[in-house]
Amino acid sequence: MAQSKKKDSAPPTVQYFAAVLRLLRERSGLTQDELGALMNYTGSAVSAVETCAKPPTDEFIDAAEKALDAGGLLRSAIKYLRLERYPAHFQGLAQLEQEALSLSSYCTHLIHGLLQTEEYTTALFDYAFPPLDREEVTKLVAARMDRKALFDRKPAAVVNVILEEAALRRHIGGPEVMRAQYAHLTECTARPNVVVQVMPMSQAGHAGLPGPMTLIETPEETPVAYLEGHGQSILLSKPEEVGVLARRYAMIRSQALRPEESVRFIEKLMGEL
Repeated sequence: MAQSKKKDSAPPTVQYFAAVLRLLRERSGLTQDELGALMNYTGSAVSAVETCAKPPTDEFIDAAEKALDAGGLLRSAIKYLRLERYPAHFQGLAQLEQEALSLSSYCTHLIHGLLQTEEYTTALFDYAFPPLDREEVTKLVAARMDRKALFDRKPAAVVNVILEEAALRRHIGGPEVMRAQYAHLTECTARPNVVVQVMPMSQAGHAGLPGPMTLIETPEETPVAYLEGHGQSILLSKPEEVGVLARRYAMIRSQALRPEESVRFIEKLMGEL
């Protein structure tokens, strides 16, 4: 009964993968233990995936693909299974992020997810309300770290991030976590495809006061805008709506510190800890 409830509550893509895996295994005349042995996994690990007790990892999928000679059928699910690691409201952006030509974000309260260290992200989820259990925190942290693949893929995405000074001064996780986070930010700016700027508090009035935003350029060179808050999100694609936000973002960039000034600002904050 418990296994049935777990299976029914699993995301649809996880359920579908479990069904296909079981079908291919049975057509090959293998038990769960036999398939596990071919994959260098235990039979219990295979059972956990087939009953949706645990979602399959990329490594598990690759091993099953090879062991069952699935012709790409199992591996093709990786992209869609990755999306289901994210909260429902974020899946639309996560899908766009994977193939984006460019991503431009203005962040008001927190450091952008793509630029976070694992420790900073963990501390954020530890602060969540209602509270999350440790298994859920671990899953969400891993999913956020996986997003960083867009930095190194070919072609790599161009990433522009503007951070409010308040987001940098909020000591998530304590001084040691923030010291490492500041250092990571400066390392990110050394990438040729990453630009980080700081909006100082001394810039009292600026175009970003209405709130955070993200602009994405898709492979079709179509601009899309993403707005998020309190577990809710909006994806905008109407040219007139995206155009207003794009012009606003351009003004925000012009009002923020220049990239080299921003690096010095972050280094100054690191020295204050």
